Amino acid sequence: MTTETSSLLTSIGDHMIGAMTFDLGRYLIAAGALSLILWFAKQYTEARRIQKRKASFADYKREFLSSMRTVLIFAVTTISTVLFIETGWVNIDRGAINWPIFAVQLAAMIVAHDAYFYWMHRALHHKSLFRMAHLHHHKSRTPTPWAAYSFASFEAFSEAAFVPAYLLLVSTIGAPMYDFAIFIFLAHMIIRNVMGHAGIELFPAGWTRIPLGWITTTTHHDLHHSQGNSNFGLYFTWWDRWMGTEHPQYQERFDAVAKPIRVSVGAAANISIAAFAGLALTSTITLV
Repeated sequence: MTTETSSLLTSIGDHMIGAMTFDLGRYLIAAGALSLILWFAKQYTEARRIQKRKASFADYKREFLSSMRTVLIFAVTTISTVLFIETGWVNIDRGAINWPIFAVQLAAMIVAHDAYFYWMHRALHHKSLFRMAHLHHHKSRTPTPWAAYSFASFEAFSEAAFVPAYLLLVSTIGAPMYDFAIFIFLAHMIIRNVMGHAGIELFPAGWTRIPLGWITTTTHHDLHHSQGNSNFGLYFTWWDRWMGTEHPQYQERFDAVAKPIRVSVGAAANISIAAFAGLALTSTITLV
């Protein structure tokens, strides 16, 4: 083995460990932080439970173990992105941040991912792919935050493919991304993902009727898990509305569970402590 080959393998191994640590960390911290908050607040959030059925220990176990496989697959895909960067196929801007440009880059990546996810998700529901690629995720009929990474291998690769594909595209047209914009995108993605699988409605009453109502709620994705033939969007309701795939009773179901929560001062303090701990943990993984 040549010195160059040995050095390359060592570099890939180091990147692999770093990628696995990052993907495992953001999954454990985001899912764990939200689970902690919901556990502290369970006396008050139970009225916002979307389904009467509760996930079993077997559900939690399956979601967690299959998520470990997803972490490995995500890490392999991250290595491909690193190699694209090192070979110059993908251009990353590590210079001083122009914040307006940063905001545009981040928003564009989120909007593009939402479109990618919608059409990929619908494709996975096609009868030729569903059993092989997507049935495993739908075993979480009553999802928990730990279902955020619970994918079959094919779906995990499909999910992970967006980032390198998007970076290749923007580099081709001469628009290098800030590395911090990519980082925040990844943090946003896992946070929104665990929120969608929370099983408890996290958005305030009346959300679907305000100007920001096109941002998906927990009920939106929960209906997809419980019924499976509607609500394919991830961050926004746009594509479901445009393509006629939004659940016809979405607003009604949301209103039924998005009830005001009244707590005592002491209980509010405990919930605030849990929320602070959860946010601190999430911020830690964002900054590390």
